This record gives sequence, structure tokens and C-alpha cells, in this order.
Amino acid sequence: MKAFTKSKYGGPEILQLEDVEKPDLKDNHILVNVIANSANPADWHILRGKPFFARFSFGLFRPKEKIPGADFAGIVEEVGNKVEHFSIGDRVFGATLTGGAFAEYTCVPANVCGLMPQGIDFPEMASVPIAGVTALQALTTHGNLKEGESVLINGSSGGVGHFAVQIAKAYGAKVTGVCSSKNVDFVKTLGADQVIAYDRQSIHHHDGKYDLVVDTHGNLTHKDYTRMGQRGVMVGFTTMGNMISVLSKNAFSKYPLALFTAEANTIDLETLATLIKEGKINVNIERTYSYKEIPEAISYIEDMHTKGKVAMVWENIDSRKPIDGQQKGINRQQSI
Repeated sequence: MKAFTKSKYGGPEILQLEDVEKPDLKDNHILVNVIANSANPADWHILRGKPFFARFSFGLFRPKEKIPGADFAGIVEEVGNKVEHFSIGDRVFGATLTGGAFAEYTCVPANVCGLMPQGIDFPEMASVPIAGVTALQALTTHGNLKEGESVLINGSSGGVGHFAVQIAKAYGAKVTGVCSSKNVDFVKTLGADQVIAYDRQSIHHHDGKYDLVVDTHGNLTHKDYTRMGQRGVMVGFTTMGNMISVLSKNAFSKYPLALFTAEANTIDLETLATLIKEGKINVNIERTYSYKEIPEAISYIEDMHTKGKVAMVWENIDSRKPIDGQQKGINRQQSI
């Protein structure tokens, strides 16, 4: 099978498209014929081995996993022992931060996968796992968002942010989004009740009050959280210095601030699938790349100015299992 591989840490340019052996099936795992992937900030962080402490999980001097990639959507090729939720031929999506998704086939634990809803395309669902689960867990698991509450979402036009706005609205919250002025209209189409353009009004001086502040961009200070929110969730960070500053100050504070790394699971993935099927979440795919352009896709999102998501599609989709309206689905999302 074809797969992108890496043997050292570095930028997207170190990735090599090679022919490698198809992974062996394991107990509690499923073998998935990958149709589409999406790119996430986690991909380039892991690829570069930054921040350095992450190497204690992914390999201190060189990567443990030869094949990178987390998000995928595809068709179940084989089912391992003890797997009950999935069958051969199922259309599934999922993610694992241990890698292996940027390949024609990936073998993953069944509990990090979910069933795709009927009528939804592979690129669309491949764009959901990490960003969608992060948004869902930030709001519900760690943010304890309740119906009728107000939430400020910093970075509301990005991969995680554009899901967070829609999920918060689906759960009955009043949403204020923060984004650049060029993306204000886009965030309004997601359902935000109010949008703040950070290049016109500094978020560091904003005096609004919210039940919950969720920072998906990672540039809020500890003072920002305590000034604006009754509680906060820190999803990302722009620099290690900012993260350390926020967490060190919070260590001497009683302010309820959560920092977490999302982990995909079947329940959360299928919750998102239901919201998508019901039309409560629309996945905005800003750009779609060929699988051969996976390094270019990672380079594009590394600038952290993506509107929605970036998807990558493997060739010969029609010969594997055609889907009605696939290209129409991609174009519809690009036009949002």
C-alpha cells in the first residue's frame, strides 16, 4: 500500500510517499480502507516533535510511528476479535494521535471510530474527529456548558472553533465568537449571536462577561479568563511561554480553568455524526487536496489561519465505493 512515512523530526518536507506493507489486524482493532484524511495542528506538532516534552510520548530522538496522520474516514476492510460495533463494509471515521492514518489502510482501535451517517461524504467526516471531538469535550466534558448559558469562543473560525460555535448553539447557548474581520460573516453563518473582530477590538481589553470562555487559538492570558469568564477551557496555545504563564498563575488561583488533550471515542464521534445528520453542524472544508499533496496540506494549516478544515482525498474513490453527490458535498461546504 502507499503511505507517507517519516524517519526523523522536521517539517512537512521530510515526508516521503512510499510503498509499505499493509498493517496486520489486531484484537479490538479494525482495518480501514482510507478514503479521506484531514490535517490538524496536532499533525505538524507531532511531525516537528514540538513542544519538546511531547517527544516523551512520540519518541525522544526519532518518531516511534513511521506513518503520521490522525483523522481518517473510510470503509472497514477487516474486523478483529472482540469487535462488536463494526462490520466489514461499514463506513467509519475516527482518529488516533499515535498515527498511521496517512496511508491507504490503517489499523486502529475500534473504540476510536464511529459510524458515518448516511448521505454524508468521506472528506466531510474525515474532517470531524480531532477538531469536532475537541470542541465537544471542551464545551460539555470540561466546560460543563448548560442550556441558556453564554460562551465566548476565541478562534471561532478555525477547525475547532467553527465546530464549537455550532455545537454550543445546538446545546442552547448564547455564543460570542472571536475571529479576524475577514471571517466575521463566516462565523455569523455558523450561528454566532455576536462576533468580535480581534483586529478591530482587542480581546485583551474586552469587558464582556460570560459563563464560559473557550480559547481555541491559545493567546488569552490568565487575566483575560478571569476578567471575562466564570470558568474557562484552554484548548490550544500559541507559545509555550503563554501556556506556562497561564497555568502557573492559575496554580495560585481558585479560578476553574481546564486544559486537556481530546481523545476520540465512539460515543462522542457518533454524537457529532448525529448532529451533522440533523443539520446542526455543517463541516466547512476550505481546501481539498489529493493524498499526494498531504505535505502541502500540513504546510497550509501550519499558518493557523484556516477557515474551517482542510481535507485530503485518496485516488480511485469511485472504484472503491462511489458516493452520490460527493463532489457536490465538498463544493457545498466550500461555499458556506
